[in-house]
Formats: sequence, structure tokens, C-alpha cells
Amino acid sequence: MAGEGEGGGSWTSLAFRGLILVAALLAPAAALAEQDPTPKAAAAVDLAFGAYQRGDYHEAMREARKRVDDNPNDAAALTLIGRMHAEGAGVKRDPRLAADYFRRAADAGDATGAYLYGAALLANAPTTSERKIARTYLEKAAAQNQGPALNLLGEMALENNGAYADFAAAAGYFRRGAELGDADAAYALAELSRKGKGVEKNDAEAARWFGVAAAQEHQAAMVELAIMQFNGWGAPRDVQSAVKLLRGAARLGNAVAQNRLAYVLAQGNGVERDLAEATKLRDLSRAKGLRDDALDRLLDDLSKAQQPDSDAKGR
Repeated sequence: MAGEGEGGGSWTSLAFRGLILVAALLAPAAALAEQDPTPKAAAAVDLAFGAYQRGDYHEAMREARKRVDDNPNDAAALTLIGRMHAEGAGVKRDPRLAADYFRRAADAGDATGAYLYGAALLANAPTTSERKIARTYLEKAAAQNQGPALNLLGEMALENNGAYADFAAAAGYFRRGAELGDADAAYALAELSRKGKGVEKNDAEAARWFGVAAAQEHQAAMVELAIMQFNGWGAPRDVQSAVKLLRGAARLGNAVAQNRLAYVLAQGNGVERDLAEATKLRDLSRAKGLRDDALDRLLDDLSKAQQPDSDAKGR
């Protein structure tokens, strides 16, 4: 198995993934309560966030609004309300209103709110002024060790307002985010390390950071690490581990993983040949838009080669 950048994602494609996805990074109720550790505050957050987790969005909104009424600068409640407006959870989906709540949470000193507001500004063809504001808020979040914010700052450095990418600055942001455990940042740093962009080219370092992201089920990283392990690039050749990674990413619905695993199963590369499963995986990846004529020919040829054996058994 060979290939580069086959995981179905690139570092520059991650920045503007939309408000619903970034909103999913909100902290759990216990962490939100830490912003105001009094028993009453913790109970209030538990009521609102607990209702949200149960899917009782009307109750969650009611409890969160009560808390904001008591304290207009309650960042935890503001962020939760923003999340529900971003997702359309119990209310009409309203990205603009969600962004306003995230801004209010950010202005109250909340790192998650600052990140979400910055991400919201970047979500839909931002103007130059919006990008500047987004950077300001993302820097605020980054100063509080918000990994996803550092990842977005890295992506902004790669875009660099349409000029040549500032790979060195991007690598710095990605490294900080990766060291804080952000999977997207780890994946991006691995890509830069593999290509020698902004950092020294180092396949072993790339494999290490792909591994960090893959451990968090980052699908593209799982595929890229599998490819490196199949080929012995930057990591010991380990077909069994590579197949396990591909199976995991395929189960998560990654079309590239399904495609590459179909090749492995069709060829019996380190695993028992299974044309039926290979065909199923090929069909799944094709349904997601990944067409591969070479794989189609391989499966057809192998199926035809098996046909005489089947006919002989029938006689």
C-alpha cells in the first residue's frame, strides 16, 4: 500500500467546518460548573446541561436562561445557549444568534466561548475585518491553552490572507495545539513534518503525531498512519497494526479507509483474502463518491478467477 495525503482530509480543509461541529467541543457540566464553584452554581449548570444531555432542550434552555437572568456574565450558561442555537436544539437553528452568545461568553472571559466565536466568524466566507476579529478571539482562547483555537490559528497562518502560507508560524501553532491534545492540530503537524513544511522533514515525527491523532479516532490520521506502517515509512513495517487502523477508520465511515481496506482484503495482504467483504467496502466507498476503476478491475478479475473453482465444486 502506498500513497500520501490519502486520509480524506487536509490541514487547510479543517478550519471552516461549521458552527455545529465546533460547538460539540463544549465542556461537560462538571467543567462548566468550575467557573462558579458554589453549590448553587454547580446545581444550576447540572440542571441545564443535564437536561441538554437527556435531549430535553426546552428544559435546558429554560434553566440556562434563568441562570443568565441571575448573572448576565454567566459564561457557562451563555455558551450552552449558543450551542443550542447553533445546533437547532429545541429552537430554530440560528448561527448568528449562536455567535452572539459565544461572543458574550468570550467577553466574560470564557476560553471556549472565545474559540467558538472565532470559529463562528470564520465559518462562512469571512470579511477581512471579521478575520481580524476572529484572530483576536482565537488568540484569547489560545492564551488559555485552548487546543482547537491553536489549530485554527495554524490554519489561518497557512492561508495567510491569500498570500504565501506561513508554514513556520502554522507549525508553531499546531505544535502547541498538538501538545495540548488537539487531534486536528496533531494531524496537521504530522502533515507538515512529513512534507518538511515549516519544520524539518521527519517521517518518524510525522508517524508519531499521526499516532497521537489516530488514538483519538481522527479518521484521516488513522489512514495516513496505516499507510506509513504498511510501507515502513517513519515507523516499523507492521501490517497487522495497519489493517487494524484501516478497519477502525472504515467502521467510522471513512471512504478512503474503506477503499484501501478493500485492496488489502482483495489481495490478501497480511490478512485472509475476503472478496465479499472487499466488494462490500468498495461499494460503501463508492456510495460516498470515491470511484476507483483499478479496484473495480481487480475485484472483477479475482472474482472471475475464482469462478472455475466454484463451477468445479458444483459438478
